[in-house]
Amino acid sequence: MSQGAPPEQPLLVITGPTASGKTSLGLALARHFDGELIGADSVQVYRGFDIGSSKPNASELAGIRHHLLDVRDADHPLDAVDFAALADAAIREVVARGRVPIVVGGSGLWLRALLRGLVQLPPVDPQLRERLDGEARALGTPALHERLKALDPLAAKDIHPNDRVRVVRALEVHEQTGSPLGALRASHALGAPRYRALRIALEVPPEELTQRIAARTRQMLSGGLVDEVRGLLTRLPRDARALGSVGYREVVEHLCDGITLEETEHKINQATRIYARRQRTWLNNEPGELWRASREDVLSPAGIERLRLFWSRTSG
Repeated sequence: MSQGAPPEQPLLVITGPTASGKTSLGLALARHFDGELIGADSVQVYRGFDIGSSKPNASELAGIRHHLLDVRDADHPLDAVDFAALADAAIREVVARGRVPIVVGGSGLWLRALLRGLVQLPPVDPQLRERLDGEARALGTPALHERLKALDPLAAKDIHPNDRVRVVRALEVHEQTGSPLGALRASHALGAPRYRALRIALEVPPEELTQRIAARTRQMLSGGLVDEVRGLLTRLPRDARALGSVGYREVVEHLCDGITLEETEHKINQATRIYARRQRTWLNNEPGELWRASREDVLSPAGIERLRLFWSRTSG
């Protein structure tokens, strides 16, 4: 992966669990520091995935530029390497205009690709891929995920049991290299950084986060999520990667398998809480400077001053 900017380029990254208010904080800081946002959300990049991804609309953005929304159709999936290249270009563009780049998102692997790059893996072996894909179709992706858990627990814990693309790739890498993908990535994460980044991990008390998740799910369902997914299914297969993300996967089951809307709401809430826990675990395992703070802490006079010092600090 090429270097997108000098390693001393300061880069603020707002991350944390889903529903913690990352975009809202990013917009507040962009207004304060004349900044622009660069999204790091693996669903918001797709056109048509609006309600279920909590994609900010024009009125919420209120004139703030937000890069990497709606950059690809979901039938041409974007991977972490593609994302890092697009984010590098957006960061260069923002800096060239004399503005502050602020990365906002909770997709851990994408953030790792941007901040530290990804381990170099062997290219796809078409015959091996075809065999593993066939096994996934015949046995079901969850069965292959169980196999992956035994071979590569580090990778398995970060991959949903129904994410066929990532499960197959992890098994493929294990067969090709004899090494677990999770261990390869963990080792690579200790490498040199690509940016001088300060990561803000938004902290929300667990009970409050649970309430936020439930309120957001209700808002999505009342705001047209079912109709959004119904429309997406007219042009995408139900096993499309983006339709396997939290919220979309459960509504697909509602529409295709007859799961009640009440049970769908419960399943979305449960899956979102699990995802939030996985995001916290990922943050705990990533190297680099991490400022755990509430929104109020970041926007306080002391917090704003800390950010001013971060951006003004030289690489030396």
